[in-house]
Amino acid sequence: MFKSSNTPDMSKTAEINSPDRLNRIVEGTEIIGDIRTDGNIRIDGKVKGTIHTKGRLVIGATGVIEGEIVCENADIEGLFNGKIMVNQLLSLKATARLTGDIQTSKLAIEPGANFTGACSMGGMVKDMKQPESSDRRNALASEKTA
Repeated sequence: MFKSSNTPDMSKTAEINSPDRLNRIVEGTEIIGDIRTDGNIRIDGKVKGTIHTKGRLVIGATGVIEGEIVCENADIEGLFNGKIMVNQLLSLKATARLTGDIQTSKLAIEPGANFTGACSMGGMVKDMKQPESSDRRNALASEKTA
């Protein structure tokens, strides 16, 4: 009889990106592999691989990532080496050390941050498709060589 003004999709998006639904990799944890999430994620440990999130990625001051990142927004305080694609805002904090390629709509760099690499900005990131897992890439490579 009564219809809610919130559509299910809007409430689901708000729920996924709420601060209560934060994924966290703590200091002392090391992950080798791919991470995919619909929510926000904070990395204070070490990750070697691909991270794909539809939310915000935070690399804490003790965080170290080597690989590829695809996300909506990102704040970097720690170390990153690789390629990062951010659909909206990439923020490099004063303690950030980034080596690699950046593709983003907007970039904010605090004094003291260190960036070495190429940067492409403006407009929406075109390559926001979800990257294939390493297993899928290996299977495809095997098919091509066979």
